[in-house]
Amino acid sequence: MIALDVALLVLWVVFAVDYVARLALAKPRARWFWRNIPLLLMVVLPFFRPLYLLRLMTLLAVLRKATGSAFRGTVTVYVTVSALVIILIGALGVLDAEQNADGALITTFPDALWWALGTITTVGYGDLYPVTGTGRIIASGLMIAGIALVGSVTATLASWFVERIKDVDEQAKAERAAKEAAAGGASSVGDGGEGGEQAR
Repeated sequence: MIALDVALLVLWVVFAVDYVARLALAKPRARWFWRNIPLLLMVVLPFFRPLYLLRLMTLLAVLRKATGSAFRGTVTVYVTVSALVIILIGALGVLDAEQNADGALITTFPDALWWALGTITTVGYGDLYPVTGTGRIIASGLMIAGIALVGSVTATLASWFVERIKDVDEQAKAERAAKEAAAGGASSVGDGGEGGEQAR
């Protein structure tokens, strides 16, 4: 437990030094301060530190280029990365809120991760649940995020099926038109041949 407290203290010092350094190097300083209030909250309030992981969302631009410009590919990348980040933030947040509470069931990171995964997928086994007000607020956010993610996945799959059916229909129409054109050309050649014989 002492090692964990020391690690948390070191982490707080890192956040504080990072914030002070950024503030000192910023120009104009006042504008940077007002635009980066979340960073100050992460230093002052430990509960907000997991929000620093949201900076990973900048990786979405790189992943988007890798999947091409298709809307469905972009949605897939955003949903996947968002789900992973939200699960991790939820697990860290509920662990911070619950681990020292009386009667807490979520006291280790694996338990918190299992609970966050079960909550965001709207499964909710009930073996683990928050007992603090802060933990329940985090749980509510995860439930709402889970519903939104499930809706996004369903819409993406539906659009994929519709696109596939449309492609099959268009291919069938093209083949039918090609057969009709070939049949029409053959009958034209036949009519021309008969007309020549009659002329002779």
